[in-house]
Amino acid sequence: MIHIDLQPTKIALGAAAAAAGAKAIRAAIEERGHANIIVATGMSQFELLAALVAEPGIDWSRVTAFHLDEYIGMPETHPASFRRYLKERFVSHLPNLRAFHFVRGDAADVDAEIERLNALIAAHPIDVTFAGIGENGHLAFNDPPADFAATEGYKRVELDEACRRQQFGEGWFPTLDDVPRQAISMTVQQIMRSALVILAVPDARKAEAVRATIEGAVTNLCPASILQRHPNCQLFLDPPSAGELARAPRSAAR
Repeated sequence: MIHIDLQPTKIALGAAAAAAGAKAIRAAIEERGHANIIVATGMSQFELLAALVAEPGIDWSRVTAFHLDEYIGMPETHPASFRRYLKERFVSHLPNLRAFHFVRGDAADVDAEIERLNALIAAHPIDVTFAGIGENGHLAFNDPPADFAATEGYKRVELDEACRRQQFGEGWFPTLDDVPRQAISMTVQQIMRSALVILAVPDARKAEAVRATIEGAVTNLCPASILQRHPNCQLFLDPPSAGELARAPRSAAR
């Protein structure tokens, strides 16, 4: 089931999503002494990450983090590297973070890197996954038609043209040809295993994907639609991203 939370602005959306996730992180630490989380990248996550690192009352020394994906062959020094993005916007702000397990897309042996990640995440049941939805409805880099059956934590994937055009359109690469064609991505089933999924999805360019995710059929042609089957998914929208919904949600009272 997807619970919708409509916020008046992109900044408010990020703050609300961060607050919801932070509440779950604190609860996990209180209950078990530690928390495991997944964080996402991209333009949709700017405001969320800024708010999350500023959330009070989180003992980050008890938090282990993963991220969703990384381009294959991408060095960390590249402006579009997700490792670089997360070190600048998340890890560098949390010097006492217990651990962050990065996806090393430029590993000499990609299969060995995937095996390493799968062993790590299997040992860390996830309390909160922070994610977005792609313009093509993708979750992580699981582009349509997504593999809903894969049970491993991470796998090698091919990026479709719509996904690659989104990365180019957001300004991460100088040309479309510069956008890699493969990535290491967290699988759909790994995301579904998270106790809580927090989706931060602003902007009108995501409106059609939001409509298909919430109001359409569950189909691998809109990978995010599988979250209709998740027991605890919270989707944070702003008015532009909610603009194609048949019944617009009310703004959440804060």
